[in-house]
Amino acid sequence: MRKRLKGKVALISGAARGIGAETARKMAAAGAAVVIGDVLLDRAHELAQEIGKAGGRGLALSLDVTTEASWTAAVVAATNAFGKLDILVNNAGMFLGKDVMEATMEDWHRLVAINMTGVWLGTKVCAPKLAESGKASLHGSAIVNLASVAGIVGHSLTRSTR
Repeated sequence: MRKRLKGKVALISGAARGIGAETARKMAAAGAAVVIGDVLLDRAHELAQEIGKAGGRGLALSLDVTTEASWTAAVVAATNAFGKLDILVNNAGMFLGKDVMEATMEDWHRLVAINMTGVWLGTKVCAPKLAESGKASLHGSAIVNLASVAGIVGHSLTRSTR
């Protein structure tokens, strides 16, 4: 694989499993140092070790995307470890799996906090460091916002009566 991301530093939210973990693997294979942010810290550490064994650079850290303090700590850890931040991947998300009649206000607030506020906070907190590294790079910096198909296609949540 071509090292298109050599020298870049990427912070990926929700990166301990699924799409986020695969994104971390691919970015590391392309030469980026990856910061694996997730509430599933044990899994994040396992992935960072896997990336390290494959010759990449990974840092696992606890990241609760719903709090500004957690994002701030992640940016500080990333820049302390790797000197800068070039790429933000807002990947953390959740699927409620309940219909409107089953969902509680607490469910709704959690969904919005993770899927919407988390993206906004990540962008807001990371933007100054991304702008700084972007000015020093021929290719700039990047923010990538991911969503599953559930973000654009509804689900019937039909239950079998058998």
